[in-house]
Amino acid sequence: MKLKLNVPDRVKEILGKFEEAGYEIYVAGGVVRDAMLDRPLTDWDLTTNATPEEILKLIPDGFYDNKYGTVGIKNETDKPYEITTYRTEHGYSDSRHPDKVTWGKSLQEDLARRDFTINAMALTARMEIVDPFGGQQDVKDKLIRAVGDANARFGEDALRMMRAIRIGAQLGFTIEQTTLQAIQTNAGKIKQIAAERVKDELFKLLASDYPADGYKLLRGAGLGEQILPEMDSTFKVEQKSPGRHHMYDVGTHSVEALRYCVSLDPVTRLATLMHDVGKVKTQRVYPDGRTMKWNQHESQKILRRA
Repeated sequence: MKLKLNVPDRVKEILGKFEEAGYEIYVAGGVVRDAMLDRPLTDWDLTTNATPEEILKLIPDGFYDNKYGTVGIKNETDKPYEITTYRTEHGYSDSRHPDKVTWGKSLQEDLARRDFTINAMALTARMEIVDPFGGQQDVKDKLIRAVGDANARFGEDALRMMRAIRIGAQLGFTIEQTTLQAIQTNAGKIKQIAAERVKDELFKLLASDYPADGYKLLRGAGLGEQILPEMDSTFKVEQKSPGRHHMYDVGTHSVEALRYCVSLDPVTRLATLMHDVGKVKTQRVYPDGRTMKWNQHESQKILRRA
């Protein structure tokens, strides 16, 4: 399959320069998926069999300051293009970073280390799709599926579990069953990830088109209780009582409030989701069945911690 898309002139120049020099080079990752979905194309990442040193000879204004083979290329936008040498990764003792990186020999070898099939596709310089893991079909079926062994992929980087749910919330995709089961099995590993990285993924989820469904999936996968444990406990607190308007328990009410939140700001959306967390500790049930909750101060304390 060949895609028709507007490729930035700088990307065209890079593709042509590498091919003329005899190197393999491909556009890879999320931009291929987004092109298939007619979404804005912002992340122009490329992969090649050229080493970082060889890349810098072809692109002298590039910058290389990492051990993962990624050379940054400045362009007219704030986000640089990235050209990464084919690589394989070995050992993930901290469930975050590879213990060892070696340069790979083929595109398929490089794509095999990626997280999900919809992100493991590439484009040739002529915009022909290379798809060794069935990503095109998963895009059509709106599925998030791990490449290969899902348990192994999440063992390599536990943040991929949140990324699966965040991408699903952004695109309106569902998580393939085996992949979802692997998230449920490995959910506890998310605590090994730096809080800042977890926060970034959570805020991207909250800023998505489907934040309420994203949170429900986060909770169903076992990640909700790991990162927002106070929120998880609200689903056990009923609010129905004589003479009062509530239809749902506290948790369900909060998720529905998030669904109808008009603000696009992830901080506002987080506050909307967690606005009633204090009710878990402050609920009082009267003899006639009425429930009352004075939760503002307790909620504020919890939100500060979150």
